Amino acid sequence: MVAGKFITLEGGEGGGKSTQARMLAAALAERGLPVLLTREPGGAPGAEHLRTLLLDGAIDWSPQAETLLHFAARAEHVERTIRPALAAGIWVVCDRFADSTMVYQGHGQGADRGTIATLTGLLRARPDLTLVLDVSVETTLARLAQRGTAADRYERLGAAFFATIRDGFRAIARAEFQRCALIDGEPDEATVAAAILEAVRVRLAPAVRR
Repeated sequence: MVAGKFITLEGGEGGGKSTQARMLAAALAERGLPVLLTREPGGAPGAEHLRTLLLDGAIDWSPQAETLLHFAARAEHVERTIRPALAAGIWVVCDRFADSTMVYQGHGQGADRGTIATLTGLLRARPDLTLVLDVSVETTLARLAQRGTAADRYERLGAAFFATIRDGFRAIARAEFQRCALIDGEPDEATVAAAILEAVRVRLAPAVRR
């Protein structure tokens, strides 16, 4: 059996990752591919419990503790969900993965980037393609204001933090251009979705219909 492909969507707040992950999974399924849509932190029962601890803001975690919690959740996610799906020939579309920890905890909160890179390597779960959705800080702030829902702890961190996060993701996209595709997240959802599908077609599956 041919293994599935592992696609991750990354980027700062308000970039449209969750929406575009759903749209990509649906587009791939329409083209006859078996697809699993998942997310981080989360994607497995234990990881979803840790997601609540990380996002609800009840505890002001140190950067080191927060990093380790993300990797504990990620280890469960990889072993319980991602790796079995890929082995079964299923394409996995994941809303956030290890790049988010490198950027949010490493670039944004000062956790040791070498440690994050080491922990990422230990997972043995490298994405086949990472789609980095890029939007300006102004767009981030405007989209968060329009949501009308309670902000999680990352969404409350402010413009200076969002600028740092954007720079971090763009740096990863430049440094790992063979794995990453930088996608302009500013246009409407349909335009962004088309650009994403084209990146997937070019990078991973030329036979996928447009």
